[in-house]
Amino acid sequence: CFLCHRYLQPPGTWIQCTLESRELLALCLKKIKASLSRVRLIDAGFIWTEPHSKRLKLKLTVQKEVINGAVLQQVFVVEYIVQSQMCEDCHRIEAKDFWKAVVQVRQKTLHKKTFYYLEQLILKHRLHQNTLRIKEIHDGLDFYYSSKQQAQKMVDFLQCTVPSRSKSSQRLISHDIHSNVYNYKSTFSVEIVPICKDNVVCLSPKLAQSLGNMSQICVCIRVTSTIHLIDPSTLQIAEIDGNTYWRHPFNSLFHPKQLEEFIIMDINRVQEKKKGAGAGARSNKHTLAEAWVQKTSELNTDHQYFCCTHLGHILNPGDLVLGFDLANCNLNDEFANKMNPHNIPDVVLIKKSYDRTKRQRRRNWKLRELERDREGTDTDDERQYQDFLEDLEEDEAIRKNINIYRNADVPVESDTDDDGPPRISLAEMLEDLHISQDATGGEGANMMT
Repeated sequence: CFLCHRYLQPPGTWIQCTLESRELLALCLKKIKASLSRVRLIDAGFIWTEPHSKRLKLKLTVQKEVINGAVLQQVFVVEYIVQSQMCEDCHRIEAKDFWKAVVQVRQKTLHKKTFYYLEQLILKHRLHQNTLRIKEIHDGLDFYYSSKQQAQKMVDFLQCTVPSRSKSSQRLISHDIHSNVYNYKSTFSVEIVPICKDNVVCLSPKLAQSLGNMSQICVCIRVTSTIHLIDPSTLQIAEIDGNTYWRHPFNSLFHPKQLEEFIIMDINRVQEKKKGAGAGARSNKHTLAEAWVQKTSELNTDHQYFCCTHLGHILNPGDLVLGFDLANCNLNDEFANKMNPHNIPDVVLIKKSYDRTKRQRRRNWKLRELERDREGTDTDDERQYQDFLEDLEEDEAIRKNINIYRNADVPVESDTDDDGPPRISLAEMLEDLHISQDATGGEGANMMT
């Protein structure tokens, strides 16, 4: 087969053989098995030929007993001509419309941060190699496969890497009543929890109590195989897996487009607060602080807001920070509407704001992307992708699960810039290798960078 470089072993088996391998030698000897039935095969080996010549040469040594017990030995060469064709599996891949199973991955959110993270995990673990086609739609991805087993493997991977739930169905395509063979098309639907990084959520009272008497208003700091939440008023952290979320679902209170820019007027680090009864673990990577902030759009007024924040380790007076204004908004949430208004903070700060243009210009690394059919991209998708790249620079825990490649087009600058935005060090980057295989696809093929 000229696509997958496998050899046909009659009647219908395709096997992987590299040049001058034992498997290929056995396959060639079976072609002349009838001719060797009257002699004894002593030795067999390959004679080197040009890999692209479509010729294979075998040097055979045979023996046969002749008159009066005398043994005659002879060495001769057999030449094979390799004929290229396409195997059935490659036919299906090239057809693109042929598939037996599809995995539909969906997330009902306006931001695609979790999808970008999932894409990098799929690339790192090479889960996309068996797909016939990847199609992108407005709220998810469709992965098409030639067998149900490959699709099931993808579903198992998704359930281990992101909090999700799945269900499957199948449709009968054809049925042979004589051989009792059924032909089905299977569909797997995977729904990822509708929570992304930097979302402000309101937990149900029962769930908040079970997590160590947390505040109901929390911030999602990252989404991996679980949802990582932090209470900005106490630094208490909790992790929620997919099963817990679907038993006690909650929604995001704001959209990312509703982020507002604040300026820090004054900030004071708070010493360790006394833990309440049944309180859970607290974050060691964040610092609790009390801050007075003012909207940059209201600098001509004296209106300031007081809030507690978990970003005390990176914020200083005069810094710009993005956050959500809860004091002047209408919260449409079943749990938030039942809360005591005194327990709802006026402002929740999410992350420090940096100059995006400067960050893009100094970014000397890049990520790979899945090859997929797109319905069309807009400026909002590009903005969301830039948000994801900035999250990678700010969160070391997420970077450990992703392959980051050095961008040779951007000159290397010093990493010791304390005043600038966080950056990824060269030690965390990989060289972007372009591996081209020999025409045979064998293990001995030359690798070129």
